[in-house]
Amino acid sequence: MKAVQVVKPGELHVIDMEKPRIDPVNNVLIKISASGICGSDVGIYQGTNAAATYPRVIGHEIVGYVVEVGEGATKVKVGDRVIVDQVVPCGHCYACRKGRPNVCGNLRVRGVHIDGGYREYMAVPDKDCYLVPDMLTDEEAVMIEPTTIAVQCCSRAQIEEIDDVMIVGCGALGSSILRIVKLFHPHSIIVSDIDDAKLQEALDNGATYAINSLKEDVPARAHELTGGYGPTVTIDSACVKGSLLTALQSTGNAGRVITMGFATRPDEVNQFVITSKELDVRGSRLQNRKFQQVIDLVNEGKVDLRGSVSHTWPMEKAQEAFDFVLSHDPSYRKGVLTFGR
Repeated sequence: MKAVQVVKPGELHVIDMEKPRIDPVNNVLIKISASGICGSDVGIYQGTNAAATYPRVIGHEIVGYVVEVGEGATKVKVGDRVIVDQVVPCGHCYACRKGRPNVCGNLRVRGVHIDGGYREYMAVPDKDCYLVPDMLTDEEAVMIEPTTIAVQCCSRAQIEEIDDVMIVGCGALGSSILRIVKLFHPHSIIVSDIDDAKLQEALDNGATYAINSLKEDVPARAHELTGGYGPTVTIDSACVKGSLLTALQSTGNAGRVITMGFATRPDEVNQFVITSKELDVRGSRLQNRKFQQVIDLVNEGKVDLRGSVSHTWPMEKAQEAFDFVLSHDPSYRKGVLTFGR
């Protein structure tokens, strides 16, 4: 079968590899139909994702059709359309025992530590499969996974109606977070970005205020928009140099700052800005069993994932796809590789 593999940073190939077989653990065989292009996939390709190992078949936003089931598979049947949970925890470390398998001490993530969904077939445990809502196309269904990331992020932030929430970055991740933040009906939602078109799109999709960080002082403007106090929750979905300090400086006393980036390069942060305001700085990684929650939100009409994908490419044109994503074309929002049926 064909697969897309990052051999090492900067080197991507479409390769031939052995078609997987089901076994007592990986008891469901899936024919992949669509797999999303995430910022972390691009990071693995560029060599900036510190968690990745090489060579690696990447892709963790994985949608496909069940073509074979084995012994013990009761959750799905042949013909079902499913999305796959990317988290593979050990089940016995401290984090797992605390109910946080997404940060398992022996964590393996499909597409990062073990081969992922940029291939024609994959075998997984039936417990990791979730039925896709009928109203979504295969390409739209990949958006379930990034939405689980947003739900996890908001869970970590413990958002309440009294909160003023600021989202730093209006890209694909920030847009997913905005969808979920709205469900908590916070007092206000502020977004910041360098792109006026993305800011306007966020306003159209429910944000209260927008700040262009190229034209305005984000912390000063954020305080102004919140009566001088500052946002009580700030989520860094930009994850670029300086964005964490901006989030810390913007957030009001006793607020929560959520970090989501994987960059390892040094960045400026000082203890005073955290300690003086007694900020809670919390990481948010992957998702903690959030797939069914997102699927329920879609089925209930509370979250609409349609129209989120701006570009698709066949798997054979993966290099073209990644080159385009890295061109930072303003028309790009979310990309998907397709694998046929």
